[in-house]
Amino acid sequence: MAGFARATAPASPSPAAALLTGERLVVFLFAARVALAAPVHLAAALAVLVAAALAVELAVDGSGSAPLRRFRTRPGASSGILLGATTLPSVMLSRLIQLSRLLPADPNGPKEFAYLEMQYWAASISCLSVLALFLWHLQKSPSNGISKHLEYGSLFIVLYLMTFFLSFLLKTDEGLMVTTNMAYMLCHGVAAVILIKHILEKFPSCASFGEALLVSGGLVLYFGDMLAHTLSKMEFSMSSKAFIHTPQTRSDMTAIIQGILLVLFLLPLLYKSSLKVWYCWTKERKQQTQTPEEHKRIRIDSAIFYISLAVVLIFLLPSWTHLVQGLKVHPFVWIVNYMFTDSHERLVLCAYWICVIYVSVRRFYSISKQSKTERILLRKYYHLVAVLIFSPAVIFQPAFLDLAFGAAFAVFLILEMLRIWEIYPLGRVVHQFMNAFTDHRDSEILIVSHFSLLLGCALPKWMSSGLNDRPLAPFAGILSLGIGDTMASMIGYKYGVLRWSKTGKKTIEGTAAGITSVLAACSILVSLLASSGYILSQNWLSLLIAVTLSGLLEAYTAQLDNAFIPLVFYSLLCL
Repeated sequence: MAGFARATAPASPSPAAALLTGERLVVFLFAARVALAAPVHLAAALAVLVAAALAVELAVDGSGSAPLRRFRTRPGASSGILLGATTLPSVMLSRLIQLSRLLPADPNGPKEFAYLEMQYWAASISCLSVLALFLWHLQKSPSNGISKHLEYGSLFIVLYLMTFFLSFLLKTDEGLMVTTNMAYMLCHGVAAVILIKHILEKFPSCASFGEALLVSGGLVLYFGDMLAHTLSKMEFSMSSKAFIHTPQTRSDMTAIIQGILLVLFLLPLLYKSSLKVWYCWTKERKQQTQTPEEHKRIRIDSAIFYISLAVVLIFLLPSWTHLVQGLKVHPFVWIVNYMFTDSHERLVLCAYWICVIYVSVRRFYSISKQSKTERILLRKYYHLVAVLIFSPAVIFQPAFLDLAFGAAFAVFLILEMLRIWEIYPLGRVVHQFMNAFTDHRDSEILIVSHFSLLLGCALPKWMSSGLNDRPLAPFAGILSLGIGDTMASMIGYKYGVLRWSKTGKKTIEGTAAGITSVLAACSILVSLLASSGYILSQNWLSLLIAVTLSGLLEAYTAQLDNAFIPLVFYSLLCL
């Protein structure tokens, strides 16, 4: 969750003033740090993408978002287009840079590198396509103040496409494979445009443009990866040269996590389709035009939801994992066997998690109803709970934590569906509980705070699985949110005097406390992880830059910092 208060963005800042914002300066420094460590052609592509995103953001802010009024974004937040378009490609490029250091040590390194490079281009194309969508809407009614930015944005998009096509045409691979890869990545762009329009239209006032861009790009990349692995298992149906080749290094656990998330994202489609079929069938059968009584309709809808949930988990999930991973047992059976095999540490860890979650949730929920404790401080207590829960697992059971993150995210998805659709009997109970911890970033339609906190801690850990020579990288979310953001909020709230800006409430004292606390925590973690040899090769200057930039981003950004700061910090730690 965000730092302790959020500045309200000006309604229509001038382009000159917007160019000097602290958020944009931090994003430029972040992108420059990543680009300096990257190969020339990839760094050039990132630089052009950043320039295009800046031009589009200036055009949107300069126009007051009038041409994009069909999309209702989150009140009080700036457009965030530059940050949203830069983050995901920078994350993939940082991971690519990290992997390039490990190629000699792993026989599967070249395949992993080639596939990850393709994912970098896919992420970039997704962001670029969304920028083109925004430009298209802006050009419908351009004004004198933004026409210059529109021209620059269009120019940079064309330059990026030229860089993209040139990079692939110079490859020594066979022409059919290059063509297939390029078409596959361009499909990411089309999917990202469709998805962001759906997010902004179906969930109004839930996200800024930058936040929606990050979510749409991430979902398209994640499910594109699923599609690539599925297609690679179907090579027998046509020439293998026409398919996207994926490295065959995926673990059973990774496939199970992806499978669970896949079927849960398909659940709304099955549920809504089943409802339509049911009511059409009953209407024809009984030949009645009136709708059922409200309580009866709720019971019927709830029953169909639970049946749909059982179908996707019991039947669709094992079908997909068997196809992609060759898993012969049901994923739930695999999970039970994994928990009870080899070590009792996993069971002890589960018992520890249950105790901490039960005590903290019961205590904090009671405080939220009876105490005058500020809502922002109450929310930060959950950041500290995240540190207590996740830190021991990252150190002692890192693989099991991957599975636990996936299970927790699946539970959150199911609970949010229960809340939104008011599924009997848990829907109203979940809604009442979640409402006790919401803030201005949450809307009546969608509550995102718990998702962003969980994913902020989970994504660095998931992306660090496999080859990793930076033991601090898995802790990026825990350090930045659980310690840095929490200390910045608490110290800033109680002792902050010097403001970063006249309109905002973030203080220099809070930011300094956040940066100092993360550096202290990193020093302790490096000592605990000394067995990996990392303490002997630690580049403390690089770590200081990473902590400082992520701390400054928390101070300046009006975006959902739980989503952006862990990814930025993770990217910088990988370098």
